[in-house]
Amino acid sequence: MKLWGGIGLMSSDELLKGAKSGNRRSLSKLLSEIERGNFIFEDHSKVWALGVTGPPGVGKSTLIGKLIDRWTNSGEKVAVLAVDPTSPISGGAILGDRLRMINSDVGDSVFVRSLATKNYPGGIFPKISDMINVLSYCGWSRIIIETVGSGQSEIGITAFADRILLVDGPDRGDIIQAEKAGIMEMADVIVVNKSDLPRSKATANLIIESLSLGSKDLIPVLLTSASENSGIDELVNCLESLVPDQSRKSLRIRQILLSHWTSLVISNPRFEKIIKDASNGSKSISESISLLTELFEKEEN
Repeated sequence: MKLWGGIGLMSSDELLKGAKSGNRRSLSKLLSEIERGNFIFEDHSKVWALGVTGPPGVGKSTLIGKLIDRWTNSGEKVAVLAVDPTSPISGGAILGDRLRMINSDVGDSVFVRSLATKNYPGGIFPKISDMINVLSYCGWSRIIIETVGSGQSEIGITAFADRILLVDGPDRGDIIQAEKAGIMEMADVIVVNKSDLPRSKATANLIIESLSLGSKDLIPVLLTSASENSGIDELVNCLESLVPDQSRKSLRIRQILLSHWTSLVISNPRFEKIIKDASNGSKSISESISLLTELFEKEEN
């Protein structure tokens, strides 16, 4: 375990000790320091992390609320990192998914935090890894990361969660896009939520048929209705019995490295200047790429 703190080593230690003892204020402050880049936490103990992704409007947050209920009733401590789009004005999270989990965000067994994407490609910024490590170290046994929505970039969630749950709705027409993006084959479990609505079974059958064309073992496809409280126990049992796919380790490492590389580029003070010069035509795209390359070559030397 390594600790660095821009807030001072003693303050970092105090916040960490407070968070581990159950002080939610200390935990919130510690996560804020991580988000600002002032605190890094590495712990190699086993982490249980579930990434939940899928298009907007399919009921991801409501479904997560039901999972929280089941897990807390069985004695687990559940933490949720709900990644929201970044406001172009305030820079903060603008969806506030915790509003849809409000009934679950009570007591000492649940902690929900909304995070802004910080305009990172893929909606996932690498500091989430440190947040997950801190939460696990402090005793949160079930950690859920909810992403903004599915798409080509959502594959980045595989860098931070060892279990991936893809949620879709009946007859949304998004499943083909998910298949193109490679998300379906990255998922460990696929759920068609709102199964009380028409076409839900047909959508599930379409997914199963599509998966059957692949060479790998079939991914479980379940029907749930968060609003009707249907299929939740089956989903929990499936997630609990799931053995993380170790064959994806190289892909996880790839996504971790790409996430941190993107972070280095975006945080570089000259990045915005390079964008501006390319936008006004004073530099070509190829020249801009060369400038970025030279910039990091100088840092390495």
